[in-house]
Amino acid sequence: MSALFAPEPPRDLPATVGDLRASGWESVPVHQEIRRNATSRISEGRPVVEGVLGFGDTVLPQLENAVLAGHDVILLGERGQAKTRIVRSLVELLDEWLPVVAGSEINDDPWRPVSRLARDLLEEEGDDTAVHWVHRSTRFCEKLATPDTSIADLIGEVDPIKVAEGRYLSDELTLHYGLVPRANRGIFAVNELPDLAERIQVGLLNVLEERDVQIRGFTVRLPLDVLLVATANPEDYTNRGRIITPLKDRFGAQIRTHYPPDTDTEWAIVRQEADPPASVPGGPRLEVPPFMAEVVAEVSQLARQSPHVNQRSGVSVRLSISNYETLAANAVRRALRLHEPEAVPRVSDLAAIVTSSQGKIEIEALEEGREERVLQGLVSAAALSVFRRRVPTEQLGPVVAAFDESRVVHAGDDLPASAYAELLSQLPELEPPVLALAEKSESPAVLASATEFVLEGLHLTKRLNKEAAGGKATYRGR
Repeated sequence: MSALFAPEPPRDLPATVGDLRASGWESVPVHQEIRRNATSRISEGRPVVEGVLGFGDTVLPQLENAVLAGHDVILLGERGQAKTRIVRSLVELLDEWLPVVAGSEINDDPWRPVSRLARDLLEEEGDDTAVHWVHRSTRFCEKLATPDTSIADLIGEVDPIKVAEGRYLSDELTLHYGLVPRANRGIFAVNELPDLAERIQVGLLNVLEERDVQIRGFTVRLPLDVLLVATANPEDYTNRGRIITPLKDRFGAQIRTHYPPDTDTEWAIVRQEADPPASVPGGPRLEVPPFMAEVVAEVSQLARQSPHVNQRSGVSVRLSISNYETLAANAVRRALRLHEPEAVPRVSDLAAIVTSSQGKIEIEALEEGREERVLQGLVSAAALSVFRRRVPTEQLGPVVAAFDESRVVHAGDDLPASAYAELLSQLPELEPPVLALAEKSESPAVLASATEFVLEGLHLTKRLNKEAAGGKATYRGR
């Protein structure tokens, strides 16, 4: 939950330090709090972070070890490997509500106040000091590292407005706290840590080891209680060497993330994250057959193995998500244009994902027109791979034989689903593999999609010739 929409605390929670003392509430360091909640999750058979797929045997066990050991963590991985998702999900390991001294900017512990403001309040008001309860969503602070990030941003600085109001520079109350102190008793996350200037990285050394920060020339030391989590691209981390050695040494756990290991996991992530065009009243109903969804996931899997793709740059899972949404949108657009009740992606819609893939894959030795050729090759290879897995070869012989009689078949994104139903009635040899691929669906749009897929598979296995122009294609015997 976003901190902007944190819920109101329950009304029966203690309102003063005296009430809090009477309730028996105990303060524990944030690492122990997270360890306690992680222990409960693990013992119940639940993952320490929810909604992260494909990491059950690799990343998550390492993450469990890190939180149980009370370590600060750095996640290494290429783009699109759920690093930020993992970091933000750690918030769920915090207690739902935490008491702080009311008015404190840095979540001061009523038993062990850190700031001058909280110490003065407790000294003056004692057990009558007001307590404010903060939701765990507000105990998470995230900073995207940029070269212009300053020590004042992270740690703090003298506030000139407070000085202008009459306070002395020597007064601790003139300080404006940075992001790290404001994350006290919570989690502070730095995304893309190598992009922090080295002199700024030095400012985090005390946070990780001595658990405090120092601000300018002030003698004030703030003994902070914070879990520090960072992310980095291993290309920056190892080759450019932009994380200073003392800072690397202070992270207790270094965890390497990775891309989905197989097509099934890739598709499961897409199904969880994608937001395809939703049905609207009077509009077509969207249905994506499993074989078409599998092609989308397979494209990304093949791209991560292709010598034509820059593997150091990585192929994000966002490619699969974007391609799936584009494929669905193209099918909906056709259904709207043809006034059909169902929108089902076909092979002729795959041309749309070539466009949506551009900019998300970095092609090696880019030449004029080479990027589009490489992407088209990946899409064709993905379709071929899925065809070989899903279509029984023993059903294809009669179809090829039927085409030997000089039969010509037209396909394309301009044809309604009814045209493919007519084709199946004219070419009954196509029916067995089409029905098997469509899993015996009676939907005309699904049967149209399966028909195009079988025809394309026969072309890719060099059993049919194909002439294509735009979204239209003609298949004929060899």
